[in-house]
Amino acid sequence: MNVASTNNTPIRRLTYSAICLALCLVLPFLTGQIPQIGSALCPMHLPVLLCGFLCGPVWAAAVGAVAPLLRSALTGGFPPLFPTAIAMTFELCTYGLVSGLVWKTGKKTTGHIYRALITAMITGRIVWGIVTAILLGMGDTPFTWAAFWAGGFANAIPGIIVQLILIPLLVLALRKARLAD
Repeated sequence: MNVASTNNTPIRRLTYSAICLALCLVLPFLTGQIPQIGSALCPMHLPVLLCGFLCGPVWAAAVGAVAPLLRSALTGGFPPLFPTAIAMTFELCTYGLVSGLVWKTGKKTTGHIYRALITAMITGRIVWGIVTAILLGMGDTPFTWAAFWAGGFANAIPGIIVQLILIPLLVLALRKARLAD
């Protein structure tokens, strides 16, 4: 049996999704000692974006939706449930959904990896901003354009750079090793 033909099985997608979810729970521990570094590097974003390329939109959206809430519950509130983990749930779900959908629609080239990745990153950050504005709008804390820009982009520049470097390298390496379609 051809190895490439077995890469898209439900068991493989389930396994890769479980690995990505585990990485979402573990990677923040590497940066958790210094919260500013952790929030700047966005360690939970990497496995969800990768899951979109490996498992498709449905599995990746599920991993993105579950990861922040599960991590918050397991670690006693890191990230804090309200508003951070709730907003991240929508953001990461969008990352997984969009990266998987865009990846499925084109030729599997390096350029298409970047197209899917950048589209997912921008869409996810916009969703994060909308959800955060709604959640903070329920209380007394306003969510300004400056806060959106800082939280979604300016403070996340190191994480954005890491995502733009690591995700394409990982996708290409896994495809070369015939571990991904």
